[in-house]
Amino acid sequence: MSDARVVVVGGGIAGLAAAAFLSGAAGGPARARVTLLEASGRVGGKLWGGEVGGVRVDLGAESVLARRPEAVELARAVGLGEELEPPTTAKAAIWTRGALQPLPGGQVMGVPGDLAALAASGVLTVEGLERARHERPTQVGADVAIGRYVADRLGQEVVDRLVEPLLGGVYAGRSDEISLRAAVPQLLPIAQGGGSLVAGVHELASRPQVVGTPVFQGLRGGLGTLPTAVATACAEAGVDLRTGTPVDELRRTPEGWRVVAGGEVLHADAVVLAVPAPAAARLLRADAPAAAAELDTVEYAGMALVTLAFRRADLAELPGGSGFLVPPVDGRRIKASTFSSNKWGWLDRSAPDAFLLRTSLGRHREAEALELPDEELVARSLADLEEAIGLTARPYDTFVSRFPAGLPQYPVGHLDKVARVRGAVAAVGALALCGAAYDGVGIPACIASAAAAVAALDELLTPATGERATERTMGA
Repeated sequence: MSDARVVVVGGGIAGLAAAAFLSGAAGGPARARVTLLEASGRVGGKLWGGEVGGVRVDLGAESVLARRPEAVELARAVGLGEELEPPTTAKAAIWTRGALQPLPGGQVMGVPGDLAALAASGVLTVEGLERARHERPTQVGADVAIGRYVADRLGQEVVDRLVEPLLGGVYAGRSDEISLRAAVPQLLPIAQGGGSLVAGVHELASRPQVVGTPVFQGLRGGLGTLPTAVATACAEAGVDLRTGTPVDELRRTPEGWRVVAGGEVLHADAVVLAVPAPAAARLLRADAPAAAAELDTVEYAGMALVTLAFRRADLAELPGGSGFLVPPVDGRRIKASTFSSNKWGWLDRSAPDAFLLRTSLGRHREAEALELPDEELVARSLADLEEAIGLTARPYDTFVSRFPAGLPQYPVGHLDKVARVRGAVAAVGALALCGAAYDGVGIPACIASAAAAVAALDELLTPATGERATERTMGA
């Protein structure tokens, strides 16, 4: 193992993954001696669990995209392979124009690839369907806002009723601002090719998948068990994990970095910043002002999750499917609901007499959901659930999770901004960035960004010999 000292700032899944890759906790070689600093009292960030109504549930993110391997591989590396479990049901609906309609198949992030399935779903009006059948040619350059492109091509109703609710579930953002290149890159070649968008999506959605590979995976006991397992593996590999330790100052020195945290001064050969963009900007302002200025412009959407626990005996009828999405154009208070006890077999088995579901509220530039008291968020959720699925029972327990800066926004030009940030950081040296602000907001993407950050430091962390050892000793 190299004798390099690396400080990882941030204990969300990206920071934990970086520490695991650096220390060998994820199964690879140990590259450095690692200290991880987390400002809050726990690791995991948006991955955390707790009890609601005496039932263990996720209070943040609940599943990972399994067709990207990074999250599943990390779970297996830290001993959770046997706990992986896909959703029991993925039958979701759209609550639109006062009715629940099935989410049409053959679509990619709401962009339809099967007009027959779209028509059968009942999500669009007759006029909306007719507009979608008559695609209009468009010119697309290096990037375009996904909502504007789809509206020009297939009509505004496809955007309002399908693209917006699906993107809202991922980014809590607005489709007329979100970058196609950054958010749904697999659609960009179709858009730039100038052919039929529907035909291109159909071909994309019809590509054969690996047999037996689920689209999504969860973990028995909840996805909140993942950061705990990674942290345990890191500690066993020698990582110094410190919670409740905010970093007050980060400065470059001739030998590496000076980190002031928790009233202590730490010295590191390299630093990995795995914190949201505003925190990274604050720490980089002195030594990488160009990167800090770019990071200052990254906007975030706040959101809240309301978890509701019911007694099954109190429910006149159990809701079906995995839940529903809500188009913002309909003006509802919630933007989605997940029927957790239906979706996750492990949860159904662990609490057969309870039924748990959750709702989400809040979008980019709509801070109201975070300012209301918990009781009001619960009341708004129950009012919409009564109208959507006829739920009149009262929950016996509730919990509200708040994420004031939960999801970074990816407007047109975001990836160019990320490239400029990384260029400025590389010029400073012995520093790497990772997390949701850069290459994707999903858990696998965050883990991949951690792996890339570690790879960016590989030359520094590889044990030096000969001339390189002499240069390092001299501080070159």
